[in-house]
Amino acid sequence: MQRKNDFSQGSIAKNILSLAVPLTVAQLTVVLYNVVDRAFIGHIDAVGRDAFTGIGLVMPATYIITAFANLCGTGGAPLFSIARGRGNDQRASRIMGVSFTLLLLLGAALTAGFYLFQTPFLYLVGGSDETVAHARSYLQIYLVGVIPVMIGLGMNPFINAQGFGKVGMMTTLLGAVINLILDPIFIFTLRMGVRGAALATVIAQTCSAVWVLVFLTGRKAVLRLEKASLGLELPILKRVCGLGLTGFTFSVTNSLVQALGNAQLQAYGAQAGDGDLYVAAMTAIVSVREIVFQPIRGLTQGAQPVIGYNYGAGKYSRVRESIRFLTAACLSYNILVWVLLLAFPRVFILLFNDDPGLLAAGVPTMRVYYAAYVMMSFQMIGQNTFVALGRARNAVFFSLFRKVILVVPMMLLLPRLWNLGVYGVFASEPVSDVIGGGACFITMMCTVWKDMKRPDEDPA
Repeated sequence: MQRKNDFSQGSIAKNILSLAVPLTVAQLTVVLYNVVDRAFIGHIDAVGRDAFTGIGLVMPATYIITAFANLCGTGGAPLFSIARGRGNDQRASRIMGVSFTLLLLLGAALTAGFYLFQTPFLYLVGGSDETVAHARSYLQIYLVGVIPVMIGLGMNPFINAQGFGKVGMMTTLLGAVINLILDPIFIFTLRMGVRGAALATVIAQTCSAVWVLVFLTGRKAVLRLEKASLGLELPILKRVCGLGLTGFTFSVTNSLVQALGNAQLQAYGAQAGDGDLYVAAMTAIVSVREIVFQPIRGLTQGAQPVIGYNYGAGKYSRVRESIRFLTAACLSYNILVWVLLLAFPRVFILLFNDDPGLLAAGVPTMRVYYAAYVMMSFQMIGQNTFVALGRARNAVFFSLFRKVILVVPMMLLLPRLWNLGVYGVFASEPVSDVIGGGACFITMMCTVWKDMKRPDEDPA
């Protein structure tokens, strides 16, 4: 019997794009949960810039929450795809159940932890008395939605891994539309300010989580999330956590870098006259990055089920073809975005705030930050290929290499060299893009590409 959503058949480009296009829309709408909040908050009369900066302090917390969702989703879904490719649907279902159980436990722990330590955390990541007040107002309500957002982020990859890219897109599109409608009502009409933005986000995230669970437990899913598959099984748990460390590391190191960057900008910015101003500039720049980065993330994650399925099925020539297509598509998109970011930084910053001081600080620092952005394509292609094939050690290493081994030391060192100050903090990003992206892609080509040159296996 022909298996449903068999990625070993048909056009590689069509298979990848059938998942990548809706997944990209889904990723963009996930970003809209937070970015739309920041855009509305940044335009609140009188307190817009301070409130916007306060939301920047919450970003490390949201990255940590995303990291743990990725631990379950990006760890379980590739293993799920490989098991499906091998025809072992029972094991695939168990992988999904273990991932969901782990996700619920982690969500509960994160909610409790952030409620207990939110104030010291916000000061640690670069807050001041003026901005922490706004950040706490947002975070206290946002934490109510931790488990729903983790369900949406962590279980949606299992929908995409079964070939239902459009359903996965609807998961987050539903939440984004609700968030977009409720934000101006709560923030401006009801005059709830940052609390209104947080409440709108929680409601939207809950709707997305319900959508995911309804689909995965319903009849349309190829493999359903069932009570019998829930619980923790140590061998599967180890594999999920081992492979999920890539997505986890990517997000948690983003949190570390954002927190350290805010703290460094607060210190060196104070020497220039206004630490909060440069924290606001970084918040705007990173918010832009979250938007423009999602198509790359959508393409690479959309390719994961196709690569993993064909690898599990022994179709190594199709794995190579997938990597070729992914490289061409990612580079084409990123070159275009790179040019636009360097040419029109002012336009992007105006999305969030029109304060003259923020524009004066943000335009030059944005050009520094994105100086080598095109190299991020190579990082994502290499890293996600390692994930798709279950090569967790390689994927985790290069995620740590770029952020922890390169960015963190440079954020501490570069501001001290040649009196770079705040510009040194922003300059750490392009240096890491060049070294980290190049090293990851070259290693992938020397290992994975070479290994995939073996003959395809006979399905008989």
